[in-house]
Amino acid sequence: MRILAIALLALLTACSGSESYTLYRDSLMIQNARIHVATFDSADGEKVNQENCFLAAKLFQQQDGVQTKFWCEKGNFKK
Repeated sequence: MRILAIALLALLTACSGSESYTLYRDSLMIQNARIHVATFDSADGEKVNQENCFLAAKLFQQQDGVQTKFWCEKGNFKK
């Protein structure tokens, strides 16, 4: 499952285009962490970017033993 999620992310982040979504995760060791995982910026548009981001977040979150939280935000990476 982990390899599938990583391959999916690599494929989806290779494109560029319109309204992007960014996938973040928190940290068990760093309080209030907001760590960039991937940015979805496909030429297929906002809906595709949103769907792909939420799918990737779900795949990461469902892996056995994962304790960090994953979430998506509209737009490019923000510190």
